[in-house]
Amino acid sequence: MKLTEWIKSAIVRPLTVRDPEGWAPSTQVADSGEVVSDATVLGLSAVWACTNLLAGTIGSLPVMTYRAGDGTREVARDHPLFRLLHDSPNYDQTALDFWEFVSASLELWGNAYASIERGSGGKLTALVPIRPDFVSVRRLPNGALEYRWTDEGRHQVRLDTGMLHIRGFGGNPLGGMSTLHFGRQAFGLARAVDKAASTTFKNGMRPSGALTFKEWLSPEKRAVAESKLVEKFVGAQNAGRPMVLEGDTKWEALTINPEDAQMLESRRFSVEEVCRFFGVPPHMIGHTEKSSSWGTGLEQQTLAFQKFTLRRRLKRIEQAVNKQLLTPVDRARGFYVEFNIEGLLRGDSVSRSNFYKSGLSNGWLTINEVRERENLPPVEGGDVPRMQMQNVPITEAGSNMETGDGSNA
Repeated sequence: MKLTEWIKSAIVRPLTVRDPEGWAPSTQVADSGEVVSDATVLGLSAVWACTNLLAGTIGSLPVMTYRAGDGTREVARDHPLFRLLHDSPNYDQTALDFWEFVSASLELWGNAYASIERGSGGKLTALVPIRPDFVSVRRLPNGALEYRWTDEGRHQVRLDTGMLHIRGFGGNPLGGMSTLHFGRQAFGLARAVDKAASTTFKNGMRPSGALTFKEWLSPEKRAVAESKLVEKFVGAQNAGRPMVLEGDTKWEALTINPEDAQMLESRRFSVEEVCRFFGVPPHMIGHTEKSSSWGTGLEQQTLAFQKFTLRRRLKRIEQAVNKQLLTPVDRARGFYVEFNIEGLLRGDSVSRSNFYKSGLSNGWLTINEVRERENLPPVEGGDVPRMQMQNVPITEAGSNMETGDGSNA
């Protein structure tokens, strides 16, 4: 193809001050001509709902620092990381604010950054989040990564030892890829359909019906008919009011045309496409069409969301934190960081009761472990595993009876 032909076939985007989207890089422009960026696609309800669901769910999970040893583990509340990751990573944010920002950054930009602030003796004192679109990364000749960004007009430079960098799916060591990158065409099409629908209602004529007369009306009669129609039958207060017609006048209701029906179907399909890219079941953002809105079907979809969508996102964050914030000495001593998903996996009261009953009767849960999960204080003697006496080998049942363990008295 000649250069002139290629230029003519390219998408034309006007570069004006009034239309800043025209200045977006070509990598953000879908085949539909729409710009796909964090600022534009969050206007799509499905994208906003999926991002908000993922970020809000991950942000609400407590991040725990544990110490493992001798087959057990305990919460390491005395470790400096515990307070930062569990309570407040910096002066301005709570843990929920910080992890919600991290999760949203991974979805929208494919990377999450936080500068590591240290005090005297190299002690980690804060994690300050940075907008990923402000950061550029390059590899130095010595193999280290260098991060550059501008903060309130000041140029900042950090090596990888001073930056927490969580990478999204795909990409390379310099950075991951965002969901917006992979779903650019689908999101661009969804924006185009939304714009087309808005333009239709803005410029198009969409009456609910038409009055037909046997003869042509004079301008005066037409004005009277229109004014009476608006006065008596338009508005919520006039809904259902009977219409009196005379002189062979007829009312004909107008149904939706095939083009509009196709547009509505395209919008519904766009919601499902967006959910597919984010890995979110449509019912979790309020889209229950063509699926049951109750019962085990939705329960299984929700469990699949927790297992296949949330799990890998949580592991991605956990492994980055363990690798970049814990020292080799910490890891050798058994320290590690992990999200506590116990609250997320809790079912209804009946399911929890059956789960605890099984654990207590079979000896793999203690009374205090159950009470801790229900936010109740421990009780004396509650740390001893117990097992029902009838759960013994059949060959020992007789001996238990003889020794009085299974007395019939």
